[in-house]
Amino acid sequence: MSRSRASTMDADLLKVFGSPVPELYEAAVGPDASPALARALELRSFLALTEEQVAHVRDRVHADMDPERDMGELSADKLRVDAQWLEAALDARDGYRTALGELLRTMPSPDQQARPVRTTQLSATAVMSPSAAPAPTRAGAARARRP
Repeated sequence: MSRSRASTMDADLLKVFGSPVPELYEAAVGPDASPALARALELRSFLALTEEQVAHVRDRVHADMDPERDMGELSADKLRVDAQWLEAALDARDGYRTALGELLRTMPSPDQQARPVRTTQLSATAVMSPSAAPAPTRAGAARARRP
């Protein structure tokens, strides 16, 4: 995806995972890669691509609005389409930033990730004395009525 492109959240990834982004991509393909790292890098790649799209549309609008440019070349329709594209790219960028930020906030700290999780299954054993056990009822037997 977008491994070589920078994103605005690369510093956050470094802070959470403790390694620069290129090293994180290498670690993500290893046998011990965590699913959270893979998800974070996927979101980061989408974010980097979207941020590049935002910059591309911004630069195109700036070029179209260059004071040195012939005013006869200006097109309201073209600028309207660029504004729609920019809005869509900004919405996508904001969504990816939010999703990646939430993922990074909910992840355990790196020192907690390194510890193996131990689970212990508790079991309870109880022995009932014969006098405490309820008397079995007979199937189909009717109770005798008392006078």
